[in-house]
Amino acid sequence: MSLGLRALSLADGNHREMIAWLQRVCMQHRPDLWLHAESGLKTERHRKGRARADGVLVRVGGLKGQGEWSEADGALMAVEITSYDSDTNQRDRVEKPDGYAAAGIPVYLLIDRDDASVVVFNQPEDGRYRHEEKLPFGATVKLPEPVNFDLDTEPLKEFVD
Repeated sequence: MSLGLRALSLADGNHREMIAWLQRVCMQHRPDLWLHAESGLKTERHRKGRARADGVLVRVGGLKGQGEWSEADGALMAVEITSYDSDTNQRDRVEKPDGYAAAGIPVYLLIDRDDASVVVFNQPEDGRYRHEEKLPFGATVKLPEPVNFDLDTEPLKEFVD
């Protein structure tokens, strides 16, 4: 009997370590910003208008006064790390980029463990990102404005399952 429930993806140890690594890197490059893990965002075009991002980069104090589901206007970057579940393709590679772009989040960083790559989406316009760049783990990725730093992805290689 199906209850129509969709299984939630659960973060494994490598997934959690990758977020912790990215939090440290963001803090080193941009101490004025903080990457919040597992943050709820209002993104009207993603599944009932809500998306739980693996990470949301905001100015320090940027979530003060926000509830479980924050307005997306203060988000500078959303981060997703692919999970090993049947929904990851639709969720992380299709729905979330569209939802984040429609919400006006300037940068979306997808860390794709399936093919050991990072994809940087930016320039949201009309509900889509106009630009995306995909590079393998190990490359240095330019995170564009308003994030504005180079991300050395070499350390991500140690988290490939």
